[in-house]
Amino acid sequence: MGTRIELHQFGAGDADALFAARRAIEAVDDALTIHRPSPATALNERLASGGSVAVDDPLLLDALSGICDVWRWTEGHFDPTVGVGEAGQWRHVHVDVAAARIEVSAPVALDFGGFGKGYALDRAILALRARGVECALLSAGESSIAALGSHPLGGKWPLSIPDPARPGAELIRLEIEDRSVSISATVGAGAAAPGRAAMVRPSDGGIVTAPATAVVVDESGAVAEAMSTALIVAPRSAARRLINLRRDCRHLFTHEGVPLVQAGAYGNQAL
Repeated sequence: MGTRIELHQFGAGDADALFAARRAIEAVDDALTIHRPSPATALNERLASGGSVAVDDPLLLDALSGICDVWRWTEGHFDPTVGVGEAGQWRHVHVDVAAARIEVSAPVALDFGGFGKGYALDRAILALRARGVECALLSAGESSIAALGSHPLGGKWPLSIPDPARPGAELIRLEIEDRSVSISATVGAGAAAPGRAAMVRPSDGGIVTAPATAVVVDESGAVAEAMSTALIVAPRSAARRLINLRRDCRHLFTHEGVPLVQAGAYGNQAL
C-alpha cells in the first residue's frame, strides 16, 4: 500500500492479536497491490484483452465483490478501473462470485488504491475481534482510521481532522466507536505527495482540480474509502444524494466559500 500502518491495542486480547492483524493487512496488500507481481497484476494482464477470467485468490474475489456493491451505491462515481481506454469502465465488468470469475466486455485494468487500504483495515479489525480484542485504533497513512470498540478511558474516540487548506486549523471534530473514517482531498500537502494519484471523474475522465475535502464515517473502511472518493469526483447533485444515502456521517468541504455539506449525526445542510 506504500503507506505507514499503525496498530494500537488496548486491554484484553490474545498475545498474538496485533501480529494477526498485521498479517491480515499484509495478506490484502499481497493480493491487491499492482506495484509488484500479485494476483491483482496477474488479473490485469489477463483482462487487458477482455473476456472471462477465473479469480483464484479469495481476498481478490472478496474485494471485487465489495467493489460491485460500492460502485452501485455511488452511482458509478467510485470506479477502480484505470489506464486502458476511457475512464469509468467498471460498467463493462461482471463479477460472478459463486463461479469465482470476472468477465469484461472491453479491456479493463484495476487499481484498488484507497479501497484496498480501507479493506485491509476491515480485515485487521476482524482478526482482532477473533482474538478477543475489544479496544483498538488502526491508522493507514492517517487518512484511513478504524476504531474498534470504545475509547480505553470510556466513551467514543475523539478525532480532530485537520484542515488541509489551512495549516494548523481544524476542519471538523468527530467522535466514533466501532467505525472507520476515510479522508480524501484535492488540496494540502498530502494531495501533492509523490506518487499520489489524481482524482479522476469516471464520467468523462477529467481530473478534479477544484479544492475539496471529503470525510466519511462508515461501519466499513472499504465503503468509507469508496464514498470519500465518490464525493470528490461526483457532480454536486450526485454528491447530495450520496451524502444522504447511508446512515453514518458524510461531509464534503469545497473550500470555495460554499457551506460544508454533511449528513448523519451532525444533521444536514443544503448543498
